[in-house]
Amino acid sequence: MSILAKKKAVESEADLVEAIREGGPFVIEGGGSRRIGLAEGEVLSTRGLSGVTLYEPGTLTLVAQAGTPVSEIDALLAAENQRLAFEPPDLRGLLGRAGESTIGGVVAANASGPRRVAVGACRDFCLGVRFVDGRGQVVKNGGRVMKNVTGLDLVKLMAGSHGTLGVMTEVSLKVQPLPETVVTLGVPGGDAVEAVAIMSDMLGQPYDLTGAAWQGGRVMFRLEGFETSLRYRIGLMRARLRRDVVEHWGTEICDPIWRGIRDVAPFQDVPGDVWRMSVKPSDAADVVHAVAPADVIFDWGGNRFWLLVAEGTDVRVKMPIGHATLVRASNETKRRLSVFHPQNAALERISAGLRRKFDPEGKFNRGMMG
Repeated sequence: MSILAKKKAVESEADLVEAIREGGPFVIEGGGSRRIGLAEGEVLSTRGLSGVTLYEPGTLTLVAQAGTPVSEIDALLAAENQRLAFEPPDLRGLLGRAGESTIGGVVAANASGPRRVAVGACRDFCLGVRFVDGRGQVVKNGGRVMKNVTGLDLVKLMAGSHGTLGVMTEVSLKVQPLPETVVTLGVPGGDAVEAVAIMSDMLGQPYDLTGAAWQGGRVMFRLEGFETSLRYRIGLMRARLRRDVVEHWGTEICDPIWRGIRDVAPFQDVPGDVWRMSVKPSDAADVVHAVAPADVIFDWGGNRFWLLVAEGTDVRVKMPIGHATLVRASNETKRRLSVFHPQNAALERISAGLRRKFDPEGKFNRGMMG
């Protein structure tokens, strides 16, 4: 259970070093909008570590302090017709949070949206990271360009660590130019089996899809690029699909569609627990059949999907295969079932060894991941 009565805010990396050396345990917090796990300790806020310290549009490189709001980065990039390619989800509506998402929280959660199916996850765009470990030591790893691979594995290790290995103070990211235009294709796809078959077939073709999702009986595909190329690819897709296809052109129409998938909008303000699942697309329909949720949203061509189930339901005892994370539930349910999927013995040994190396006294997000 999180102990949130006390809160310590830092305004600089030096403040953070001093706080870690003198205190703990801590619950690490950026904007307070994304954390799903339960942890014990005093809240240590990095929101004061804010600001873009380097942005070079010509080299598609951005360096920002960990507490920088994602909205600020999005606005800065948009002014140069660029973006964060991995389109980090905004889960405030799903989780009932009012905080502001920060770039450090995005990297810590490896938060990645529908475009991951084409370009990769958040960690694939992380060039470098600067953080403070459990001993109060500043660690800098990686660089500002993708070809600088020195210590790149450590950069990727921090992405998805959920603040259990260190407190990030700065991240370096590769960004991406905005496309000329975007189109979304809506295709009837009745049940989970049919939807996965359609998405798998289309993703197996050279159509350069940047989104493949299914919700409410409809399969949706996103294509981005030059209009002439899009029309050519759509023609090929129509010939292969041999079914009704509805085209939605332009960001004004397409962006809300994919934000809804990205942010799990259909489950917002709807009673029930929400689980995030990861399986092979070929196993997705079997998992849905076994769990029998109230509702389901497929993303990444069926590789990731969201389940809405009755409160207190443990989907892990019903699912035949895959990986499940409890994203939204009461604290009581989270304590009883655990938020993150249990690791096998080998992975747990590796994880425990990493935590001992970077946080030997267990100062960071104690109990967060088991």
